[in-house]
Amino acid sequence: MRHTIELTPRLRTAADLVPAGARLADIGTDHAYLPAALLLEGKIPYAIAADLRQGPLLRAKETAKQYGCRDKMAFRLCDGLRGIRPEETDAIVIAGMGGETIAQILAAASWVRERNVPLVLQPMSSLPDLREWLQKNGYAILEERLAREEETIYVVLFVRAGETPPMTAAELWAGRQSRDGLRGAYLEGLVHKLDRAIAGLALAREGRGEVRKQELEQVREGLLEMKKEWDAWQR
Repeated sequence: MRHTIELTPRLRTAADLVPAGARLADIGTDHAYLPAALLLEGKIPYAIAADLRQGPLLRAKETAKQYGCRDKMAFRLCDGLRGIRPEETDAIVIAGMGGETIAQILAAASWVRERNVPLVLQPMSSLPDLREWLQKNGYAILEERLAREEETIYVVLFVRAGETPPMTAAELWAGRQSRDGLRGAYLEGLVHKLDRAIAGLALAREGRGEVRKQELEQVREGLLEMKKEWDAWQR
């Protein structure tokens, strides 16, 4: 029986943000590596591994069996948080899915905000949409961390109930300024992504997409200002 799990940088960053001693609900758990790793490390006493599909849940059970933590883990076949009772968990991880899906999961579980349950969110896409939804629906983004896996930089959010001050269009894309060592590379990647999107919209016929093009150009200018600030901090 193995006693440690080496998580990928993305999952390790998410795991580091889980409060010590919390009963964890891992939504979209897949192999359940994250909760199993935290159980083996003694950081949490108990975890619920939840997934929408039977296949991933079977893999999660196999992981728990392999690492000897089956007695400290429960398994739920459910859509988002629908199979989790509020009194069962002290912290929630939702990682590896789109930002819009994460927002939908939280929208269907108002008790998360009402009970001020700590959230660790790792969206794979639609970050501007997720940040905006959190801002408008009573959540505060308390911390953002970055993790690199090969050429991709992932964002991990630590969120609780509260107020997020209004964000600019660029901040919805990139978050607020931070001293994370990957910040510069992250901003460069977003600028390149916007360059491609703007170039594509410029080719649209009869001015279609002009409004969106102008919106993205505004975001790009904001990101470039952020990059200037970042570069100044490095001197």
